Amino acid sequence: MKKRTIKQWKEYYSSPEFQENCIDENADLGAICGEEGTSFLLWSPCAESVTINLYQDGSTSEAFATYPMERMEKGVWRYQTDENLNRTYYDFTLLIEGETVISADPYAKACGVNGRRSMAVDLSQTNPKGWEQDRAPEYDRERIIYELHVKEFSWDPAGGFPKEDRGRYRAFLHTDTTLNGDGIHPTGIPYLKELGITHVQLMPVYDYGSVDEAGKADQFNWGYDPINYNVPEGSYSSDPEHGEVRIRELKELILSLHRAGFRVIMDVVYNHTYSRDSWFQRTAPWYFYRADGRGIPSNGSACGNDVASERAMCSKYILESILYWTEEYHIDGFRFDLMGLLDVELMNRIRRELDVRYGKGEKMVFGEPWAAAKTAMESGAYQALKKNMHQLDENIGMFSDDTRDAIKGSVFELDEPGFVNGGEGFEDAVLSCVQAWCHKRTPKIKAPSQIITYVSSHDNQTLRDKLAETIFDEALLEKAYRLAAGIYMTCQGNLFFLSGEEFARTKDGIADSYNSPIAINRLDWTKAWKEKELVEYYQGLISLRKQLPGLCDKSKEAWKRVRRQWKKEGIVGFDLDNSSPSFGSPWKTLRIVYNSSKKAEEIALGRGEWEILADGKSSMLWKAQVKVTENVKVEPVSILILGNRADQSNKKVETER
Repeated sequence: MKKRTIKQWKEYYSSPEFQENCIDENADLGAICGEEGTSFLLWSPCAESVTINLYQDGSTSEAFATYPMERMEKGVWRYQTDENLNRTYYDFTLLIEGETVISADPYAKACGVNGRRSMAVDLSQTNPKGWEQDRAPEYDRERIIYELHVKEFSWDPAGGFPKEDRGRYRAFLHTDTTLNGDGIHPTGIPYLKELGITHVQLMPVYDYGSVDEAGKADQFNWGYDPINYNVPEGSYSSDPEHGEVRIRELKELILSLHRAGFRVIMDVVYNHTYSRDSWFQRTAPWYFYRADGRGIPSNGSACGNDVASERAMCSKYILESILYWTEEYHIDGFRFDLMGLLDVELMNRIRRELDVRYGKGEKMVFGEPWAAAKTAMESGAYQALKKNMHQLDENIGMFSDDTRDAIKGSVFELDEPGFVNGGEGFEDAVLSCVQAWCHKRTPKIKAPSQIITYVSSHDNQTLRDKLAETIFDEALLEKAYRLAAGIYMTCQGNLFFLSGEEFARTKDGIADSYNSPIAINRLDWTKAWKEKELVEYYQGLISLRKQLPGLCDKSKEAWKRVRRQWKKEGIVGFDLDNSSPSFGSPWKTLRIVYNSSKKAEEIALGRGEWEILADGKSSMLWKAQVKVTENVKVEPVSILILGNRADQSNKKVETER
């Protein structure tokens, strides 16, 4: 039998014949298991035959039974039995173009070690005690997202986590950890509660391929290498050999974070798979991947493949995967890796479906509005790139690389500084950061709800390591560090920062530590207390932020609260309308100045009595009601935040730069 080329596959999938006969938007694919029996549905429209193989374990045993699957309509294959096959492992033998292929289930909800075999599971049997009553915490006045990696979080012995739980889901069940067990300095969840964050963003916890789940405990990878999208990663579980364990333990983690007052965001990677030899490819060759008109596979992800999100059954897969994580695991939001490789229609569809089920904007949706390279998206579809943000729902957010780079400098040119570390000409950009870029027309941002304001994430260097490339005086670096934090925490938008940024986390200058040793990547809990003053500075900024409706406002008109903007070389300032009848903030007007210069700047306050809320040394002056009138100095390389209990704002909307 002559095999189709990639180009011929692409033409076939685009044909009216295929669209009419092989697209099934309603099929409930995967394994459904319970007391009434078990059913398996697989979409493989080009298979000539499909057999299901059943196993006692997830790795080594021979099949104890094989059954031919029945061909249904629209390319769906089915096997059904009255038997409850809970915890039974399975895979498929397919005949495609005369070739025999073995594949696990792309739609699986559970799997064996390393995801090579799927597992039928009665999900009701995986719920921890109290799961049915689990609810997300009520929204705080602001969204402050803290990005962490499951293994990094608890690997450091100094963190006080039990040895058997270090680097695992179960570390999050310990809610009383302290530094070396001293009972004084909190680590883990108690530390996060003191810090004041509202959302924990988990780096990939789906089943990924870059770590051997049966290997040594100190293996490390960030996990942006999907194998099974709807299954938790096994290397974080106490028993990766038994598929139900990882499910229960991830649910326990989420339950513990919810009880501690945090919402949980999941980092998802639907733009590419670990390799093209995936369950997608084995069951539907070249359907789930993009190729150009010549039949050359796309590599806009720089990972060897691009998922074809714009195709109907792929779009269905991604949407249903998102809904599965919210329904089964109570996930509160999603961060999309390389969102720019996904299509606008799919992203808006995800937003709509989440809003219908949970309420408008209740679940967070945001991502990276870029791609690594060009992708061969089908004609008529648009990428969810920064330039297309105006086509996306106002509650779909993007990481603002413009804000990041304006504050600290380019993440690609390490010796290139930004505003806080000596860069020239960034004054206008910094003032734009304050308004979450909403006053600009290209790209057209609809509201601050669309902006993720940040200066560090897992990608690229840590904030400490980046600043150290351009500042060689330690005292000056510490001032610039606080100024960077002060700036992005007084910009409109949703706040985000990498775990450990608040204690000057370092990765020894490594730009992308995705497969560096865990010793490089782990959170250093000892450093958290050596840098206690910096941690407290972050705590104060976060606590103050939650009292400032002018900054927390995510509405379309929020940017107009920013008034009286001015600039000098290395210095910018503005006033902010901070009024809100329902918010209860004591300050009706804010005056904020960022001074990155090496000289102090005297600010004339004019009429009225002002309070110093924060400066470069302390972010908790708002507690002391330190009052000033007439003039005040902004120290070199520092921030000054002032509050006035009367409305002192200029009613003009126009900027003055």
